[in-house]
Amino acid sequence: MAPAADIVVERHMIRPHNDGPLVYLWVEPVDGRKQINGLAALVQDTLQMNPFSEQLFVFTNRRRDRCRILYWERSGFVLWLKRLEKARFAWPHVGADDAVVTLAPKQLNLLLDGYNIWAMRPHEQVFYEVA
Repeated sequence: MAPAADIVVERHMIRPHNDGPLVYLWVEPVDGRKQINGLAALVQDTLQMNPFSEQLFVFTNRRRDRCRILYWERSGFVLWLKRLEKARFAWPHVGADDAVVTLAPKQLNLLLDGYNIWAMRPHEQVFYEVA
């Protein structure tokens, strides 16, 4: 077993690798009550895509303060959520020609970091303290 000093902890622990699978960003807001089964059905029925594939499927709510990522990992679905405290995620306009926008994993990471990937501007950083 390696000594503890050899362990490297990444800044972002649960993020797709920049050379990971394709990312499909659902353009329209999705009801936040939809969980794994509802989102997987949306992928399969509306997008006509396989939710069991290795791609990442990304959704937001109407306020765009939450981003959810659905993906299949070996033996089950994973549903990942990020909630913003102040800002909003930059999202393609509803009414775009396609129901989804295809992103590279690096673009998804920029989006999760607060960048408007269409204008390349980040969110303002928020600082809180525990009383």
